[in-house]
Amino acid sequence: MTHKELHDFLLSFPNAWLDFPFGEDTSVYKLGHTETGGGKMFALIADSSKPLRISLKCDPQLAEILRETYETVLPGYHLSKKHWNTIILTGQVPDDELKSLVHMSYSLAGGSED
Repeated sequence: MTHKELHDFLLSFPNAWLDFPFGEDTSVYKLGHTETGGGKMFALIADSSKPLRISLKCDPQLAEILRETYETVLPGYHLSKKHWNTIILTGQVPDDELKSLVHMSYSLAGGSED
């Protein structure tokens, strides 16, 4: 999945929007209201990383399983190690599984796709 495809996928969720609270090198995808400047984070992309890195919320038990299964899934970088994973996008995690993990992150942040 390319950076652009991932960006478009993240913004396809209801009430999803892009913010840069940590500087222009980190895209933070949030859900909620943009007017208040709030919103809940559900994905962060280190835009200048090569390969690209994305951090997603995750169920703590599944987070551990993913870290044991894939060497490119690490505890969340500068985030709660219990509730976030950082995934290095080398292709080791298949695109369909990555999309499923994005859906989970969105849901765990309080999003509803209804």
